[in-house]
Amino acid sequence: MTAVPGDLLERLRNIEVSTLCDADKTIPIVDPVVRSLVPDVRMAGVARTVVAEDDHLSVLTALAAAGPDDVLVIVTNGGQRAILGELVATEAVRRGVAGIVVDGYIRDVQGIRKLGLPLFARGTYPASGSVVGRPQPGPTVRCGGVDVAPGDIVFGDDDGIVIAPLERVAAAVDGAEARTRLELGVLAGIRRGLPLRDLTNYDAHVAALDRGEESKMEFLPDPADA
Repeated sequence: MTAVPGDLLERLRNIEVSTLCDADKTIPIVDPVVRSLVPDVRMAGVARTVVAEDDHLSVLTALAAAGPDDVLVIVTNGGQRAILGELVATEAVRRGVAGIVVDGYIRDVQGIRKLGLPLFARGTYPASGSVVGRPQPGPTVRCGGVDVAPGDIVFGDDDGIVIAPLERVAAAVDGAEARTRLELGVLAGIRRGLPLRDLTNYDAHVAALDRGEESKMEFLPDPADA
């Protein structure tokens, strides 16, 4: 796998997925039917891909090789059975895994929520499948409409999941951090009693649109920083 710059994942954990999407409007986003089942968490890591079609032996195999900064990206290719539960999630926490994304179903969600492990899935199903499948490890998979290769960056929070090659994410993170700083300034301004409209270029933007000119809505720096 491609080596990830030492601070990239930590930088991602300090911004929001929505802000990265603002910095790169076309970055691949996983179908929102694959959603966070554990609230108030953020996940950034490196994809370790798994195919588990109503059989979770491949999940156990991949987990045994996973470690810190890995995110298991599991596809079930339409399978309905749960392919992991609280036992697997607890082992993932013990191994320091950054999170799990399942384009399919899980179970034991109440216990998993107590662990605080970032876990995204289509939903829950109480019955598990077999434990005999031996698919090849680490294939390129399609998860929630996004092609995922081992080593891609996986970034998720309550708003959704972005999965993209390292170079794509690294190119967007500077802009996302800059936008985060602007948004924090806008929030501070609103909390001081300033109208949101006055903290943007709203008037100039609308005037330009009315003239038939191209324009972009933007936040303005916090006046308190001037």
